[in-house]
Amino acid sequence: MSSQPPSPRKRNTALAYQAAMAMELPFIIVGGALAGGFIGYLLDRWLHTTPFLMLVVGALGFGAGMWDILKRLSRADKNQGKGDAGG
Repeated sequence: MSSQPPSPRKRNTALAYQAAMAMELPFIIVGGALAGGFIGYLLDRWLHTTPFLMLVVGALGFGAGMWDILKRLSRADKNQGKGDAGG
């Protein structure tokens, strides 16, 4: 059984989806770390524990961003295996 190459339209859709994902992922990491750091900063000011909570909650935000990226990439990989570009 011979497989047909993907049509140019499907190929362009997959390329656009991959480019959008590549542009989005850095913002997820930075956004998670900044949001966590800001929340930690506010908690530090309230509890007078500077800079302990800012570092801890910022690291948790970074970890949450990484976890979200891994979920998105896993979902994209499954969808690409089905031949679908979107998720």
